[in-house]
Amino acid sequence: MNRGRLLLHMLTLLAVAATAFLVFVGGMVTSTGSGLSVPDWPLSFGTLNPPMVGGVYYEHGHRLIAGGVALLTALVAFTAWRVEPRAAVRRLAAAALALVLTQAVLGGLTVLFLLPTAVSVAHAGTANLFFAILVVLAWLTSPTCVQRPAAAGIPAPAGLGWNVLALAIYGQMLLGALMRHTGAGLAIPDFPLAFGRLVPPLDTWPIAIHFAHRIGAVVVVLVALPVLGRSMRASARAPRLLGPTATLTIILPFQAALGALTVWTGKAPVLTSLHVVGGTLCLGAAVWGALAARHGEASSGVASVDRSQRLRGAA
Repeated sequence: MNRGRLLLHMLTLLAVAATAFLVFVGGMVTSTGSGLSVPDWPLSFGTLNPPMVGGVYYEHGHRLIAGGVALLTALVAFTAWRVEPRAAVRRLAAAALALVLTQAVLGGLTVLFLLPTAVSVAHAGTANLFFAILVVLAWLTSPTCVQRPAAAGIPAPAGLGWNVLALAIYGQMLLGALMRHTGAGLAIPDFPLAFGRLVPPLDTWPIAIHFAHRIGAVVVVLVALPVLGRSMRASARAPRLLGPTATLTIILPFQAALGALTVWTGKAPVLTSLHVVGGTLCLGAAVWGALAARHGEASSGVASVDRSQRLRGAA
């Protein structure tokens, strides 16, 4: 792996980490009610550097970090087009750049149109889609793929399950964004019960949205358990599965606990924002698992061929 391609991989990993931090800061903007602390866009009070006081600290800070992520993504795309011979990877890097610019425009529209729910949810959904694309780029530019690319068209152990899990997590995150941006985060004030019952009276939209998010969490767990179990067993012959499997096994219980603490603390900003970024990390781990599952099967096949060739050579 030459220096240029190694640099591309490191820049992509940095973009992944920066985007996760950006999601946390974005969560703090909503959690502290700072979304309209700066009423104009793309400038802030007509300047690039307003006084960082009150909600401006969160809102303008979010814009500064978002600008840094956009510049970093542009650097990733530029580097990919310079050093990456695979056209698919170059196109994916360009798509990531287009998506982060779209995300910036959506962020501006949320301010200019006074936080419309549809735009705010789209802003959150696009952010997580962008994060998922960066995870794919990080995998494709890793030494694992560059030095031993997976064979196309080979089904992987638990691969379909990981894909379904990623979709379930993404859907759950959209429900969470809808809940946050409709002010339904505390529509059900107790947990694990709902108004002291298993099923609350679904007589208002905020309660229905909040309860749907809780049901979504159960669905994610029910999908995750067999996927993680199969992947753990398959990791002996597909060791690349061990990383995402262990990661998601650790993150999911913390994510559930953060969801409970969000309700119990009346949406404490830091805990709520950690819950938001926890969802993003779960999505990233599921995408990583889907990629590792596909590559793991192919790598196992390649390894078997290599061992056979060595045995024949020894004979």
